Amino acid sequence: MDLFDKVSGFTRAKEAMELGIYPYFQALDKSEGSVATFKGKQVIMLGSNNYLGMTTNPDVKAAAQAAIDKYGTSCTGSRYLNGSLDLHNELDRRLAKFVGKEAALVFPTGYQTNVGAITAIASKGDYLILDKEAHACIVDGAFMSVAELKRFVHNDLSSLERVLKKLPEAAGKLVIVDGIYSMGGEIAPLPEIVEICKRYGARIMVDDAHSVGVLGEGRGTAAHFGITDDVDLISGTFSKSFASIGGFVAGDADVIHYIQHHARPLMFSASIPASNAAAVLATLDIIEKDTTPIKQLWENTEFMRAGLKKLGFNIGKSDTPIIPVIIGDDYTTGITWRSLIEHGVYTNPVVSPAVPPNQSMLRTSYISTHTKELLQEALDAFEIVGRTLDLIPAKQTA
Repeated sequence: MDLFDKVSGFTRAKEAMELGIYPYFQALDKSEGSVATFKGKQVIMLGSNNYLGMTTNPDVKAAAQAAIDKYGTSCTGSRYLNGSLDLHNELDRRLAKFVGKEAALVFPTGYQTNVGAITAIASKGDYLILDKEAHACIVDGAFMSVAELKRFVHNDLSSLERVLKKLPEAAGKLVIVDGIYSMGGEIAPLPEIVEICKRYGARIMVDDAHSVGVLGEGRGTAAHFGITDDVDLISGTFSKSFASIGGFVAGDADVIHYIQHHARPLMFSASIPASNAAAVLATLDIIEKDTTPIKQLWENTEFMRAGLKKLGFNIGKSDTPIIPVIIGDDYTTGITWRSLIEHGVYTNPVVSPAVPPNQSMLRTSYISTHTKELLQEALDAFEIVGRTLDLIPAKQTA
């Protein structure tokens, strides 16, 4: 059997392209945060993780531009060797203080952060216990490690306890959850998870990729619940609220020092450019002084949650700025995505196997810079498309 025989059997994407409902790798002509230009047409952006709208903030842009003038466009090496700048070290310190930990370490991407931290800290004979809806980078980190992987039912405390109860008492154990789950938008029941972890001698790591800038006055899930000291490791990314690229892990100083010297994705990848580090620092400056963008984000979120519910859409159990609109089958999801584009609204379609069968959805997410006028326009488009495609009940007439 030839290595490439599998290629000819992969027809799903081409079939969607022929039907005109292929939604992936689509290029935006322009993006201004709350709106974008797609194939020459202005659309309301409901598919971005730019929660605080900082990608277009003048101070953030100016900081990135000034860093290019001073440091150039790339560090051309890893932090382990020639790729550490004073900006990286400052960012390590600022992030640790921001999330309430002794130390933090900046990685090239959010994906590499979790892969690097997990593979560095988990050894043979250890156990990694993951929520079944943990992000792909957490799953990949577990697969790449030499530790044994266990899974528990999503946000199910009894399932977590059953898994931990079966593990050797003396073994090293690390439970890993998302603070906010990136598809369904639910918050992890962190206080209860921490309590169970303590009972069974397990450490706890929280991926705050979608929580930093959103929960706990921007400081993340543990801060939201007031249990920062009870969480061992906090990871995050810069590609959402921090308007940049890269990621970080924070925890006790000795643990971060160990990860720093054992995480291969950190040691063998070039560090983030100075412009990216400067953008994160500028964003930190803004949200540490003024939480208005966070408050506006939540106002916009509740406006859309109420509006979509009133129209009759199934939005699952979301309680965050990630609001899924659950459609069902893959084909109808593609049709709905295309129809919304035609009505000026950009969303992210998510189909199986990224979600369970018959749970395909449009993933929508909201930004502090969305105006109420834009959001109402988006709801109007959802109503038209929803009724046309029989996704929501027909409008009742008096």
